[in-house]
Amino acid sequence: MNTAIRPLLLGLALALGSAAAHAADAPATPALPGESLYHLRAGLTDQQERTLAWSDLQGRPQLVSMFYANCHLMCPLILENAKAVQKQLPAPQRDGLGVAMITLDPARDTPAALAEVATRHRTPDGWRYLRPAADDVRALASVLDVRYRFREDGSINHTSVLVLLDPQGRVLARSEVVAAAPDPAFVAQVRAAMAAAD
Repeated sequence: MNTAIRPLLLGLALALGSAAAHAADAPATPALPGESLYHLRAGLTDQQERTLAWSDLQGRPQLVSMFYANCHLMCPLILENAKAVQKQLPAPQRDGLGVAMITLDPARDTPAALAEVATRHRTPDGWRYLRPAADDVRALASVLDVRYRFREDGSINHTSVLVLLDPQGRVLARSEVVAAAPDPAFVAQVRAAMAAAD
């Protein structure tokens, strides 16, 4: 073997061995169950312009809905309903519940527009307002069972619903939003999910 190549091969072997050792020491990410919605690959940007993957929401119960910033009827009710659900949790559990509001209108709902919605509706700081890539909106709506249709005036007809996901992304419950006050049965399901996650 060429003596000039030998040190390079030795260095490469040591580097690969070190990488393998670090990989063995790293905690293994548990495999997602088959019915997890987080199997869907979708890219998102939040109201602070941070990028994340849809699967990054795993790890704690999540309250998820789809809305759009220019909606003046049902979307404000969705936000108020979700706020009321969170307020009805025992204090130690409130911060443990993830809340993600995903826009149906990424063309208009920039991170700045989503940040303005968060401010206008005074939602808690931990909420995430998420803008999917345009190609991912329909896929996210499909897994969340949200039906929507753009109208000629720019408004969007859509399902008004809160979806409760467990830490692995399985659907635990759904609540159709018809008013600002949440369904007591749904609040009970959220409490149970939070207790199970503790």
